[in-house]
Amino acid sequence: MTSHLQLGYVARAHGLKGEVAIRSFDPASQTLDEVERIFVRLRSGEERELRVKSLRNAPKEDIVVLVGVSSRTDAEALVGATVFVFREDLEPPEEGEFFQGDLVGLTAVDEAGKALGTVEEIWATGEVPNLVIRAAGAEELVVPFADEFVPAVDLAARRIVIRPPRFLDADDSEFSGDP
Repeated sequence: MTSHLQLGYVARAHGLKGEVAIRSFDPASQTLDEVERIFVRLRSGEERELRVKSLRNAPKEDIVVLVGVSSRTDAEALVGATVFVFREDLEPPEEGEFFQGDLVGLTAVDEAGKALGTVEEIWATGEVPNLVIRAAGAEELVVPFADEFVPAVDLAARRIVIRPPRFLDADDSEFSGDP
């Protein structure tokens, strides 16, 4: 496991004084409130450690002031950067729980072991997060991160077992007949 845990990304510059809006995988996450530093990977591949000077929570993002980022131009240079926190700065998850960032990059397989793709993103759009799984040449698969659909996670093997939701076809009896 790496010493960095992917948290989200820099969504936009905010204001004129260098603030940035950081969107986490989980908008309800308090992780940024708990850390004094972050690690960013810019689109160019450049990586930087930055100190958090202050932050305030907004409904879908955190507005953050970073040490050394003091102008809108500085903030705009960070837009699109992937944001990580240092694992050692966080309390470890309890048994059977996972940091959402640890799920990104796992190989998704079905219960028979057939590769479905890679967990690329996590959307927090409802009661449970949704894993976004992508494979070359295949449609995107979105799966709720719930026991019914995710029977196993093996971080050491970098693998997650997925039981994709079954969607009823238009031919199914429940859809036949008049409304």
